[in-house]
Amino acid sequence: MKYSKFTAWGLGATLATAFTFTAPAQAAVDIIEIDGSSTVYPITEAIAEEFQKETGIKVTVGVSGTGGGFKKFCRGDTVISDASRPIKAKEIQKCEEAGISFIEIPVAFDALTVVVNPSNDWAKELSPEELKKMWEPAAQGKITNWNQVRPGFPDVPLKLYGPGADSGTFDYFTEAIIEESKAIRGDFTASEDDNILVQGVAGDKGGIGYFGLAYYEENKDKLTGVKIKNAQGEFIAPSLENAANGKYNPLSRPLFIYLNATKAAFDPKIKKFVEFYLKHAGKMSAEVGYVPFSDKEYAAILNHYKTLKTGTAFKKPAIGLSVHEILSLSAAN
Repeated sequence: MKYSKFTAWGLGATLATAFTFTAPAQAAVDIIEIDGSSTVYPITEAIAEEFQKETGIKVTVGVSGTGGGFKKFCRGDTVISDASRPIKAKEIQKCEEAGISFIEIPVAFDALTVVVNPSNDWAKELSPEELKKMWEPAAQGKITNWNQVRPGFPDVPLKLYGPGADSGTFDYFTEAIIEESKAIRGDFTASEDDNILVQGVAGDKGGIGYFGLAYYEENKDKLTGVKIKNAQGEFIAPSLENAANGKYNPLSRPLFIYLNATKAAFDPKIKKFVEFYLKHAGKMSAEVGYVPFSDKEYAAILNHYKTLKTGTAFKKPAIGLSVHEILSLSAAN
C-alpha cells in the first residue's frame, strides 16, 4: 500500500541542466560500507540483506547516528551514509576538505514519535510548548515531576529518554521543539540505540521518550504514542497517513541516504545497490513503519541519481514538511 498521494517528482528541465559528475578512475570497492542513522537503519538493513541474497555482494550497515555516520563518510571510511536529517554546512565543509562530493537521495518519510509508559493515562496529548518545557536546557534539575508540566498532571517523577548528540533524531527534535539545534537539558538517559530507549520508557511509569515511528510501531504493546498539537491547533496521532499528508507537524521529517559521488559514478557494485535500493525502498519502508513515496516518485528519484548531480537541496532544517514539499525542494536543487 502506498501512502504518498502526490504526483511524480517533477524534475523536468532541472535534470536536463543538472551538473554531471566526472569521476577519476580508481579501484572498485570489495564491500559496500554504510553507516549512520539508527532511524534509517531498518530500511537500509532490510534492503542490504535482500541485495546480498540476490547478488552475493557484501554490504555492512553500521549505526553511529546521523552525525557519527557523516564523520565516517566525510573521512572516506564509508561510501553511503544513512541520515535522518539533511547534511549540515559544517559536515559539507569536512567533506569538501577531504575532496568528497556527495549525492543526496531522499528515500522515505518519518513521523518522529513521542512515547510514554502504558500506565501513563494523563499525557495522551501534548503540545510542542509542553515538550519544550520538559526538554529545554532551563528545565535541567527544575522540571522533574509531571505535575510541573501541566496543572492536573499527577505527582509522578518525570524521567526522560532520548537519542544521543550524534543522532539526527536528536538534531531534528531540538530544532523542531527547542528551536535551537542541540540545545537540550543534560539530565536525561541518552542512547544511540533506540531499543534501549524503548526499554527505558516501557519500564518506567513516569518515562517519556522519542524516536522514529518504526520503533514505536514495533513496540506498540509496550508503549503509548502521544498525540501532538500541530500548527492548526489539532492533536494528531503519529501515523503513516498523518505524516504523509502534513497534518503531523512539526515532527514529520524526510529520511535520506548520501552517496560518495566518486564511487557512485564509476563503481558498478554501488550503482547496482542504489538502483536496487530505490526499486525496493517503498515496500521496505512501509514494512518497517515509514512513509514510502509512490512508485513514480521513486522512479524520478532514480533518474535524478543517474544524473550524478551533487549537493544538498536543504539549506535549513526540514521541519514539518509534507512529502510533496520534500520532493519539490529536492527537484529544485
